[in-house]
Amino acid sequence: MEPTQAKPQTKFNTKSETKPKANLKTKKIIKQQTQTQTHAQLAEGFLSNQLKASWFNKSIWYQRDKRDVATKKLNEWETLRELASDIKAHTLSKLDEYLIEFEEKATANGINIHWASDDKEHNEIATNLLKKHNAKKVVKSKSMLSEECELNHHLENNGIEIIESDLGERILQFSGEKPSHIVMPAIHKTKEEIGELFEEKLNTKKSNDPVYLTQAARLHLREKFINADASMSGVNFAVAETGSFVLCTNEGNADLGLTANSKLHIASMGIEKIIPKQEHLGVFVRMLARNATGQPITTYTSHFTKPNKGSEIHIIIVDNNRTKLLAEEKFNSSLKCIRCAACMNTCPVFKNSGGHSYNFVIPGPIGAILAPAHDIKKYEDMPFASTLCGSCSNVCPVKINIHEQLYDWRQEITQRKSSFTIKSIMMKGGAFVLSHTWMYRLFGKIGGFFVHNFRKISTMATPWGKGRELPDVPKESFKDWWDNNAKK
Repeated sequence: MEPTQAKPQTKFNTKSETKPKANLKTKKIIKQQTQTQTHAQLAEGFLSNQLKASWFNKSIWYQRDKRDVATKKLNEWETLRELASDIKAHTLSKLDEYLIEFEEKATANGINIHWASDDKEHNEIATNLLKKHNAKKVVKSKSMLSEECELNHHLENNGIEIIESDLGERILQFSGEKPSHIVMPAIHKTKEEIGELFEEKLNTKKSNDPVYLTQAARLHLREKFINADASMSGVNFAVAETGSFVLCTNEGNADLGLTANSKLHIASMGIEKIIPKQEHLGVFVRMLARNATGQPITTYTSHFTKPNKGSEIHIIIVDNNRTKLLAEEKFNSSLKCIRCAACMNTCPVFKNSGGHSYNFVIPGPIGAILAPAHDIKKYEDMPFASTLCGSCSNVCPVKINIHEQLYDWRQEITQRKSSFTIKSIMMKGGAFVLSHTWMYRLFGKIGGFFVHNFRKISTMATPWGKGRELPDVPKESFKDWWDNNAKK
């Protein structure tokens, strides 16, 4: 968030920002709307604005293109992928041992460790710690785990002001939206929309200049850092050998939160964030930023081992269905994920449907295999939001077989459903037609006649057809041609 140009002339009035209660009401409405809609319905809403959808597609592909350039500069990229995958697989096979080792080393360093079995326990621990320290204002750097646990909602209900200090997250907090991407949470927002939002919330002048808007956010957030009673963050990596944890940011907000008048820092950490040794960290740090944003490394890669004198660091280690997923042999490799979001940037479905079309906190291909592990009934449509093209697996830095798991989840979900569904009836009907030549030929002729004479109706009859034109129907089928020409 550091500006490259001089301060703007306009003074910013940070007192006009929306109060937490109003923001919370907006979030509740959005949450109710998304919970009642499927991925297909939400995607249709996103695509209703073709100009914005096209801009989003290009923005996402731009990130994929940068990733390709950055990774190709490393001749050992595939070797690093193999090594990272092996390290993660080994860690997951001995996860209990490494978690205990991390707790012992971190405790010896003066860090307080707490264990949470689910999101509710995580939120209660965080709230109790903040109340114990009489913390009324909290700054938080980006944490997808806190989004997963809906921590902001819980803290606001307990009278604690929580401020998102990541620029993208703060923009979304102003607008009452959830992240549409795990690395660039507000990528769906245009600079014009952000300009209007800042004009309303921060009393800035009307502008869509990124430098001016970033400067306004910098001044606004700096005051929040200085007056905060406590800070919170996620954890990118936790090293069992040293008991330390690492935060990777481009804005330095995690460091500011931990050092600017803050006597209390709470870090939320999923159990899968552990890596065994300090030397392993170099593998993941070299890969994370390159695969995420095309950078050689994040601007700030900060290591935290012990609290400063007079301050406290608490780490809440969260399960929340992760051990349940660990027990699933076909799906547990999804816990290798380091949240680089490269699978989203390459996914043709994500690029064309938007991040908000996924109801789970993690969107895109990786979210589509993590979501059913949390609630298979609630997220049963997500594994079907894929072409199974395999591009997500090809770019994954830890070699998760994402497209294969998507296919496996489809089988799992289909088997759990009743056999008496529209899709099952259609599939059985299709199998019957394909197994009887005379019926296959009959339906071919009927279909050809219908498409030839009622093309518009045929195109608009299905969601697939609405955005496409059907090809011309040949005058005769291959079978008819063969019958007429084989003996000539």
